[in-house]
Amino acid sequence: MRIIVARDPAELAERAAAHIAALLAASRSDRVSLGLAGGSTPRGTYERLREQADIDWTRVDAWLGDERWVPPDHGDSNGWAARTALLDHVPAAFFAVPWGEGRPPQAAAEEYAATLQQILGDRPDIVLLGMGDDGHTASLFSGTAALAETDSDFVANLVPGRGWRLTATLPLLHRARHLVFLVAGQAKASVLARVMNGEPLPSRLVADGAEDVTWLVDEPAASALD
Repeated sequence: MRIIVARDPAELAERAAAHIAALLAASRSDRVSLGLAGGSTPRGTYERLREQADIDWTRVDAWLGDERWVPPDHGDSNGWAARTALLDHVPAAFFAVPWGEGRPPQAAAEEYAATLQQILGDRPDIVLLGMGDDGHTASLFSGTAALAETDSDFVANLVPGRGWRLTATLPLLHRARHLVFLVAGQAKASVLARVMNGEPLPSRLVADGAEDVTWLVDEPAASALD
């Protein structure tokens, strides 16, 4: 794992966008997949990615590492956030998590898992991830069933107090060629230190099984690190 520390959220977004652009450019495949994260921290990165002139977006397949079980135009939807910040502005292909009023979230997760198998092949290329102040990443929360899933790449996960989430699982994230964590803010400092010290929180469990992991963090988030 490598850690890159930026001064503030603005510099974090600039450096993250440059890093992601370089990874996209380095891929020699006709198609390159980009898994997108939810939450507030990635938005600045997405807005700066729109300004990266050297990205050939026509070869990018964008997908979601997790989604809330809400309509696609809901303000809490990760897909809505990704579209408004990035995907409405670039010619990438976007594969959203399917939604249907009254549809079981488990059925939507199974459908999306099949879609991901088609677009990702054996493994994802680049996956962006955030981290909550409890150490969760994607919608893998401590003590929830999805964290122990070994057979499926994408599942519905009932999170106490948060409702249904649909999320990539450890097996899928561990197969990624590149994982990029984006972490900002003083509120994340103590849990980031715990993760970096090896505590088996979900973010650490994801990072430990992956081939190439980069943490892009701002100084407030890094303030408790050794």
